[in-house]
Amino acid sequence: MQETAKVRSMFDRVAPRYDFLNALLSGGRDRAWRGFLTRQVLAQRPAPQRLLDLATGSGEVLRALRGAGACGRLGVGSDFCLPMLREAAPKGPGPLVLADGTRLPFADGSFDAATIAFGLRNFEDRAAGLRELHRVLAPGGVLYILEFSHPWRLLAPFYYLYLRHLLPRIAALVGAPGEAYAYLGESIRAFPGPSALAGHLRGAGFAEVSWSGLTARVVAVHRARKAPSAPPTSAA
Repeated sequence: MQETAKVRSMFDRVAPRYDFLNALLSGGRDRAWRGFLTRQVLAQRPAPQRLLDLATGSGEVLRALRGAGACGRLGVGSDFCLPMLREAAPKGPGPLVLADGTRLPFADGSFDAATIAFGLRNFEDRAAGLRELHRVLAPGGVLYILEFSHPWRLLAPFYYLYLRHLLPRIAALVGAPGEAYAYLGESIRAFPGPSALAGHLRGAGFAEVSWSGLTARVVAVHRARKAPSAPPTSAA
């Protein structure tokens, strides 16, 4: 819980400049990554009617999904950081719920699809978060994870140099807490690669696990389906 409180405090301070920094530090690629995720959800069959965007942050992913018609009847955003939800609210992305991603206040099988963009990396108990996502999905529902990954081998030394030395300095120059973006680089390096994350998804009960790398595999979109007749997810 101490790590969770630390991460929440960082996001509290970053929230007012979060969208600007995402665009700046990704070189504008964040919009393309959200677009790819949105197209994946739009391709789901049957089309999801109830969608949860977990770790919704400033609501940009949920707004993109709603604008493309990917949410069906209901699109809900949930985050553990109240200042982030305050940033999201004026955008009108849909109902917003303050909640811990490892203890979601939704009934079993509440959603046909779930998305989480750049949020799973920040979970103190990642396995519990994946089990909760499995629980709240209806049988046959699909989880989509957009997350930083491990880039191509030739690019990796330059990319990690950028994360460790340049990214925190750039963030500090535009008024963001540099330590928050030092944490970002550390958390990216420590996050499982695509194959390892696929194993974690299967361990949480998901099937039909696959992934696609984007931008030299700097990020990846992972897809996993809850079996149509999946048994209830056991508690930790």
